[in-house]
Amino acid sequence: MKSPSPILDVRQFIDERPFSRYQWGILVVCFLLVAIDTYDSVTIGFVVPVLAHAWSSSKAAFGTVMSAGILGLATGALIAGPLFDRTSPKTVIVGAMVVYGMCSIGTMSADSVASLGAWRFFTGVGVGAAAPGAATLMYEYAPARMSAFLVNAIGCGALIGASMCGLIAAVAVPAYGWQSLFLIGGVLPLALAMVMVIVTPQPLHFMIQRGFPQPRIAAVLRRIAPDVQLDVVRFVLQEAIPQRQAGVRMVLSRPFRMGTVMLWSAYFFSTFAYYLLLGWLPTLIQGTGATLRDSSLITVLLTLGGIIGTLLLGRFMDRFEKNAVIAAAYAFGGAGVWLIGRQAGNLGWIASWVFIAGIGLSGALLSMSFLAAAFYPAGGRSTGIAWMHGVGRLGGFMGPMAGAAMLRADYSFRTVFTVVMAFVLLSAAALMIKRAAARRATAGELQTESA
Repeated sequence: MKSPSPILDVRQFIDERPFSRYQWGILVVCFLLVAIDTYDSVTIGFVVPVLAHAWSSSKAAFGTVMSAGILGLATGALIAGPLFDRTSPKTVIVGAMVVYGMCSIGTMSADSVASLGAWRFFTGVGVGAAAPGAATLMYEYAPARMSAFLVNAIGCGALIGASMCGLIAAVAVPAYGWQSLFLIGGVLPLALAMVMVIVTPQPLHFMIQRGFPQPRIAAVLRRIAPDVQLDVVRFVLQEAIPQRQAGVRMVLSRPFRMGTVMLWSAYFFSTFAYYLLLGWLPTLIQGTGATLRDSSLITVLLTLGGIIGTLLLGRFMDRFEKNAVIAAAYAFGGAGVWLIGRQAGNLGWIASWVFIAGIGLSGALLSMSFLAAAFYPAGGRSTGIAWMHGVGRLGGFMGPMAGAAMLRADYSFRTVFTVVMAFVLLSAAALMIKRAAARRATAGELQTESA
């Protein structure tokens, strides 16, 4: 009688080994994916002054173009959620990158505000579909002891991508025209998509749940630990136990419904606040008497603080309760936002509190992908992250419009930042409700087991 093959839990296999060169490669590819995604998302902001002059349009007319891009991000994320499970995460990521790469190149043909808005919407759909997959892929190949830090590290790619877009725009647009920015934004994702096809694996849970051949899974694990014998092993993933529900059904099922709503709420409120600040902070600071140069430099501190905050929070989440860590970061960022509004006319203090707000608000916002990845089981992870991004980015769509409405209504400098602070604190409250619901559910399970 043939003896059964030994069983290997791939999650435990990854957790017990040092971080390999192959995993570093996945980290770099995911980081570049997020950076290029963000580059394509923010390009429009750097060409508006040139296009407004070339097309004899007001800068305000391009507000609809920016909103179309954000709406595309939300739409792409919502579409990608079910596709991750119906096809494969890698297929969705690569396909989305090809879509937004081609649409970015297509943007070069725009000759009106309307056509530009259409191209930016479809570019946003591609970007929104690709971005959530990076967090899923990194989470699956990261050891548990450092998973939060690594997922947050790829999130920093968003801030780097935005900064690089600004630097490239300063050099390329004056020398080669506004189209050059979109040409670069199209070529980069197409090149990275080809690299991903060759180099990047499917998520482990997907391969095991779909019954991929044993040699194919073993080939991936050998790239992490070449010295381990895997020829006669049967692979399992404790998370990937058969479940009655997966994808959207799991995300909205009763055990996860409260957590899902709170994740969506926290992401919605924080993107509302973040995009409002990102869009109107230079204008608000200039309203206190600052120069364009000073207001632009101070706004950069919101991003710089985010890089530091994201990495710090990654370390903290690997050590402490995750929801509490991010809720505390939102509260910290909210305090920074409130203090900005109390420093009108004092640029030194405004700069200091913008940096503090960036550590808390930007850092917490970029940590939300890991929070979703850790919350959902393997069967609903990709969909859960994607739908959190899709629903939450509607806040990013509404935030700049709310800022414009407050300026038209002549709200004071202090009042605007008080309103923004309230939305940041709502994000903190949502995560504390999620944490309390999880603790009640755990207590109920223990009582049931005892009975």
